[in-house]
Amino acid sequence: MGLKKRTRVSAEFNMSSLTDIIFLLLIFFMLTSSLVSPTAINLKLPSSSKSSTNASTQSPIKLSISKSKQFKLNGKRIKETQVNAQLGRAINRDGRSSNDITVILDIHERVDAQTLVSMVDMMNDYGVKMILATKVN
Repeated sequence: MGLKKRTRVSAEFNMSSLTDIIFLLLIFFMLTSSLVSPTAINLKLPSSSKSSTNASTQSPIKLSISKSKQFKLNGKRIKETQVNAQLGRAINRDGRSSNDITVILDIHERVDAQTLVSMVDMMNDYGVKMILATKVN
């Protein structure tokens, strides 16, 4: 008695489930990428103007941070906890608009990035112009 096998092995691959998974992944990444907002610091790039009489008569405020995180405001040593208050007093001392005040931030290259970011955030909170001083070798 000869029995035949009626089942054959099929060499086909069903792609419908794979396209569904790829479509769901595409939707997921599109939704999550729109929710993520980049955290960036708003920096104003330097520009020049023909009338520079305002800038030459007003002296900038200098905030320097040494390698050992010693803070100096206009050459006077201050504590790290007093930087915000002392800077606020220096900005408000002249009675000028905060848009007219320039702060030079002289920071050592070995100081951690978090200190730099917190100082830049502080300058942005006061709404002053900031110059980041760098050392050229």
